[in-house]
Amino acid sequence: MLILLPPSETKRPGGAGASFDPASLALPALTGPRRRVVDALVALSADPDAAARILKLSDRRRGEIGVNAELRTAATMPAVDRYTGVLFDALDAASLPAAARRWLGDHVLIHSAPFGPVAALDPIPAYRLAAGAALPGVGPLRRVWAEPVSAALAEAGPRFVLDMRSEAYAALGPVPPGVASAYVRVVTAGPDGAVRALNHFNKHAKGAFTRALALARPRVSTRDALLRWAGDAGWTLRPGAPGELELVV
Repeated sequence: MLILLPPSETKRPGGAGASFDPASLALPALTGPRRRVVDALVALSADPDAAARILKLSDRRRGEIGVNAELRTAATMPAVDRYTGVLFDALDAASLPAAARRWLGDHVLIHSAPFGPVAALDPIPAYRLAAGAALPGVGPLRRVWAEPVSAALAEAGPRFVLDMRSEAYAALGPVPPGVASAYVRVVTAGPDGAVRALNHFNKHAKGAFTRALALARPRVSTRDALLRWAGDAGWTLRPGAPGELELVV
């Protein structure tokens, strides 16, 4: 099973790893687009006013333009440790035992805006870029990433993909039709039985569910096997709309 997670807007600064090398990341077929986006982001940083406008940065956030300017030389850390925020706080990868972290490295891709999907333990620098951005000389990120990411996922050949990305990031690389997959929606049932989607708890539930998988490391390669494991582990995961699973919290 391969799990796709969204990134987070918030990130830890610094790092102890070597400077960023696009060719060292998972899905090496994406090295070309990665270099194009990084080059465009670094070039944009030379014009702070344009960068602030295009990246939609407030005056308080303009310091992140300098972070982008140093993308090629900045220190790195594993992607799963770089991101913070609700999902990654619930996942709390730093507290996992070594075997669980290795499982994350083998089974989880985090879909970043500048680098595309990267393995959980791939070393990446801090950056500022959102899925909906359009960079000068590159254009909308969906145009850059959608086809190459889908092709790279097809080439990787996972037996089953659990897609827990937000819709904005899923659009940057749809799971190809030939790969068995399920898109996860986090929902809650009200007293009247009506189901509604969640926002904050959506992210928390996805992080906690991924952590549970990393700790258990089940041998799951189909949707039905995942549903059985989730039920046995105390999670309410059920079929939803066609192609989707509902994680009920």
